Amino acid sequence: MSEFAKFQSEARAKAWEAAKSILDRAAEEKRDLSAEENVQYERISAELDERASLIEKANDLAAREERAAEAAASFIPSNTRSVDENDVLRAIAMGESRGHEFMSEKRTIVSSDNTVPKSFYNQVFQIARLAGPMLDVSDVINTTSGENLTIPTLTARSTATIKGQGTAIAESEPTFSSITLGAFKYSFLVPVSNELLTDAGFDLSSLIAEQAGNAIGFAVNNGLTNGTGTLEPTGILTAASSAVTGGTGVSGVPTYENLVDLVYALDGQARLLPGVGFLTGKSAIAAIRKIKDGAGNYIFTPATAGQPDQILGYRLIENPAMPATAVGAKSVLFGHLPSYKVRTAGGIKVAQSSDYAFDKDLTTFRVTMRVDGNLTHSAHAVWFKGGAS
Repeated sequence: MSEFAKFQSEARAKAWEAAKSILDRAAEEKRDLSAEENVQYERISAELDERASLIEKANDLAAREERAAEAAASFIPSNTRSVDENDVLRAIAMGESRGHEFMSEKRTIVSSDNTVPKSFYNQVFQIARLAGPMLDVSDVINTTSGENLTIPTLTARSTATIKGQGTAIAESEPTFSSITLGAFKYSFLVPVSNELLTDAGFDLSSLIAEQAGNAIGFAVNNGLTNGTGTLEPTGILTAASSAVTGGTGVSGVPTYENLVDLVYALDGQARLLPGVGFLTGKSAIAAIRKIKDGAGNYIFTPATAGQPDQILGYRLIENPAMPATAVGAKSVLFGHLPSYKVRTAGGIKVAQSSDYAFDKDLTTFRVTMRVDGNLTHSAHAVWFKGGAS
């Protein structure tokens, strides 16, 4: 962890202690927060979120620098000229190329002979993961084509029994099922002025990567979270099992007991796997930060060096696509998140039209990405739902 990230982590922990003191004071006096205390608490909550964002950015920068250093250390001069992505995109813009498909360096189950540098794809994917975590916490599989991908799943293991001497041993075969992932197309248009396109100093790839990462990231994350499976992915909330329903008169906010019940409603074997955590939105996080256990300890633990924010000892992931706390809303999910499989078909396709906005002297880029997702085992994720009013 860099010194900057370490400083932000320490400052965040200090801010959390200040927030707890406000809550504890009100609890000791058996009253709600005063108007002034509410303002202070909301300001500290905003600081917690802001410092968490700075820590994430600092860690990401350090990781990029480390990868760059590794690449530089292993660099061997070659007569093969690499293709600059700005040149590729400008060639598309000028009509010299009809389009291009930027491929991934992530886990790919069908090999590709594409020799164009992969950093544009990774830049888009990195921004998309910041826009929504489902592309980050799930298991992402890349294929070069879009035909249906069948993923087998083990639903029941073989079992052993005690047998006496001379007694026949019974067969016990494991049971398998499967999920099938297709490829739903997410796309949007990016208009760029022709003046910028002719400016050699303009970083065209960064502009399109940023727009693509945000536009596709938000849309795909919503589909992978809430999708119905009809003309869109089967979202993790749709595929997960029902587990805990909250009490009445609390506007859908979970209690300490609700969250403990949610943890132990998850399949016991899945709960022991790496990658288990809570997935929820900002309104639920704001409520959970105020919850104490039976011994009077806050169940929220802010991130420290090498450890993310946690609830009850499990990782806490903020997902903007999760429903807000409300009556009947599935506002908290707990599960083994890598059991949710995301399939990306091909790379990120970029094409252009100089005719679409000809009257405005704009060149329009079309960006397309094909994605699907589903949960391998419904028992590997469970949700909490707010009770009746």
